[in-house]
Amino acid sequence: MSVVYFANGAVFAFMGMLMVLDAILFPQTARDFGAAGLLAVVLGTSIAMASRSRAQHQFADIRRVHTFVLTATVWLSAAIAGGMPLAFWGMGWTDAFFESMSGITTTGSTVMVGLDQTPRGILLWRAVLQALGGIGFVVAGIALLPVMRVGGMQLFRTESSDKSDNELNSAARFATATLYVYLALIGVCAVVYAFGGMSPFDAIVHALTTLSTGGYSNYDASFGHFTSPFLQWAATFFMLLGSLPFAWYIAVLAKGRVRSEQVTAFLIGLVFVIALLTVWLVSSRQANLLDALRLVAFNVISVVSTTGYATADYTLWGPFAVTIFMAITAIGGCTGSTAGGVKVMRWLIFVRSLKAQIARVHSPHVVVSPHYEGKAIAPDVVDGIIFFFSAYFVTFAMLSMALGFVGLDFQTAVSGALTSLANVGPGVGAIIGPAGNFAPLPESAKNLLSFGMYLGRLELMTVFVLFAPAYWREI
Repeated sequence: MSVVYFANGAVFAFMGMLMVLDAILFPQTARDFGAAGLLAVVLGTSIAMASRSRAQHQFADIRRVHTFVLTATVWLSAAIAGGMPLAFWGMGWTDAFFESMSGITTTGSTVMVGLDQTPRGILLWRAVLQALGGIGFVVAGIALLPVMRVGGMQLFRTESSDKSDNELNSAARFATATLYVYLALIGVCAVVYAFGGMSPFDAIVHALTTLSTGGYSNYDASFGHFTSPFLQWAATFFMLLGSLPFAWYIAVLAKGRVRSEQVTAFLIGLVFVIALLTVWLVSSRQANLLDALRLVAFNVISVVSTTGYATADYTLWGPFAVTIFMAITAIGGCTGSTAGGVKVMRWLIFVRSLKAQIARVHSPHVVVSPHYEGKAIAPDVVDGIIFFFSAYFVTFAMLSMALGFVGLDFQTAVSGALTSLANVGPGVGAIIGPAGNFAPLPESAKNLLSFGMYLGRLELMTVFVLFAPAYWREI
């Protein structure tokens, strides 16, 4: 467990150094970030140093069982540290923790109002939290979740770095390559945004929150503040890039290999939904075709990629559109991307496993095995994915009921539970919809939603396993 203490201490110290840097860059909030940063550095360094000697001996012998508590606690520590400067700035701790958890999980739900007048130090900090959360999850998906066999994620290791499909020789090198791709995409996105008319500060902040598929904006109107069609199309494109697997980018760069079943399925599904809703918007609202296509493409990709930007209140497009947006909320982006949600790879395998099971029912003597990327899917992968789906929707139901119990109406409770678990951002309805905000919710609801965001980002089982007494006996 010394490794766990050391890692959490290092996270606090690292976050503290980033706070100090923010204090240096922005004098208006220097006192708040400086005090929070100093506290985080001292606390984190003390914990890390106290556990360092024992941790050094355990690093080489860290077991799979330790990775669960390591992953779960590091994410929680990052959220706690991320909320400290917001609390020093004057936010209540519940709101500060909610905002930080939403940032580090790249959810994008916010309790902050008056963003147009908010100090730049706060705005940049929110964007940095999302950028850290985005790359952090991709690295966790490459190095930790496949090892822990969470929800069938061992298949992603096969897809990205096994012996037969080896883009790079180790998870560490693969993670480094991922970081380079991530930073390069952020840089290109910032340049494009600046070219389209954003200020340098807005371009940097929105690039960080676009590629992380986080969706924090500097304005209460979200990305709708920018009325330029060029900027909205640019954001649509980069949100899409953020929701594609980084393993795929590396494969394209290393070998020129473009084929990927989940990328193909993802893009085909997006084209279908965008076309369907564009026709609906044109026919039901007499909208201009090109304007309708832009609005639909932006908001559909924003929701499916779990970015959560908004340029329009799509809940006003009619019941059919609202139903579609609710349905696509849980889909998510590709496995190995910064996007949240259930993920396309799981949906593909779930559907193929269902088809195989139906085939076995009507033809018991026929051997039918679901395949992915031309390979038979191992039974333990299928079991893990089916269990993940079961856990996901049971958790969704329980969280919805808990939110209803603390006083939220049915629509807000259900959409809030779904958007938090899927790490999307906006829900549905007048309160937390695309034109709303989470600030009016009671503290109990905010705490439940923070927990939902935490569970969703860590793929549920990473956290749930910690509640099993047998796990701690094994530790």
